[in-house]
Amino acid sequence: MRAVAGLSGTQWRIVLAAWMGWLLDGYVSIAYALAASIISPLFFPELSPLAGLIATYMGFAVNGVARPLGSALFGNYLGDRLGRRTMLVVTVMGFSILGASISLLPTYAQAGLLAPILLFAALFAEGLFAGAEYGGGAALSMESVPPGRRGIVGSFVQSGFGTGYFVVALAFSALSVHFGPLMSTVGWRVLFATSIVPGLVALAMRYTVPESPVFEDMRRAGQVERVPLGRLIRESWRDLSAALMITTGLLAVNGITFSLYPTILTRYAGVGEAEMGLMVALVNLISLVGVWSGGAVLSYVVWRRRLAILAYAIAFAAIIYPTSMAVLSGGRVGALAGAGAQALIEAMIFAPLPAFLSEVFSKRYRASGAGVAYNGGLIVGSFAIPITLAISGYIGFPAAWILTMFAWTALVIAGAVLSRETWSSEGEDSALR
Repeated sequence: MRAVAGLSGTQWRIVLAAWMGWLLDGYVSIAYALAASIISPLFFPELSPLAGLIATYMGFAVNGVARPLGSALFGNYLGDRLGRRTMLVVTVMGFSILGASISLLPTYAQAGLLAPILLFAALFAEGLFAGAEYGGGAALSMESVPPGRRGIVGSFVQSGFGTGYFVVALAFSALSVHFGPLMSTVGWRVLFATSIVPGLVALAMRYTVPESPVFEDMRRAGQVERVPLGRLIRESWRDLSAALMITTGLLAVNGITFSLYPTILTRYAGVGEAEMGLMVALVNLISLVGVWSGGAVLSYVVWRRRLAILAYAIAFAAIIYPTSMAVLSGGRVGALAGAGAQALIEAMIFAPLPAFLSEVFSKRYRASGAGVAYNGGLIVGSFAIPITLAISGYIGFPAAWILTMFAWTALVIAGAVLSRETWSSEGEDSALR
């Protein structure tokens, strides 16, 4: 197969295999966000509506806490010792099966307190496998393409999450129309069950791709680390700390925007469930334009990963107030315009991340480093929604939403200021050392 966009056929298959992992993550994660208002009274009927919604969204926190553990576990014992591809084959199986298993869980009416316990247990186990996706996928894809293509390829791989969001939003809208009032009894189960489909596609693709050439060279040279995680902490703790500031703030912002849009649209903009699915699908189409645009600017104009993250984050901070007010009080058109603008700029911040996190850490512990740096941001970032909802009980949701969005964005900016640039004028990967 001839080269397309500077990549060979094999390189494209590797990139698509990594991209499918992000798509699966977007599909499974947003399926939970879309269904949150539906399953909240099913698993937490004894709580008030607000408390039940907070408890339901705590599922993101449970899942988020498990992800850095999965990154450390699978990255340390599989990705940086046995290979990036080997790890990704294992993790995608566990990720998709556990995501689909939520469709089989009993409700509170059927099992009492055991129901929410099983829900959180499934989300925690799913998070362990999902946590390995980012580090392994970023390492495999970035190590398999030329340095000059990492910016645009990284943004494409990152766009898999938005694509998964788009697909599951359409699926949710279609199921809402088909099942109607039965969405609260049968429809939500069908939604979670469908997550097995992208998982099987990703698994089939990963079986056909070769191992990262960088890892193969390490293996032949006898450079594979016995304890990659330990060396990561000893050698790169400053880089890891700055990266964690970026990812914590960014993933928190992502949580209180993309994951909260379904609830905001139905509770504040007066949008029905089927219409809401279509609206968030449109918002994610806009986010895909954002992440691809951010990657194009990175590859052909700016080049510098750190500078791009900083510039995009400052731009996002500048639009927080007007766009948030449009989402909350601008009606359907205003909500779509405000959420679309937020999605566009927020996605641009994500565009440089795969290249940045892959290049800032040595090849000896890249799967562990990129995975822990990204998913470690979820340790705090995954609590962003419950924190916002809890604060809203005192100052109201609009003020809580806007203030917390500013705070998390400020953390991204601070992390970018404290981090180091990974791109060199010669186009070399500064982490290949």
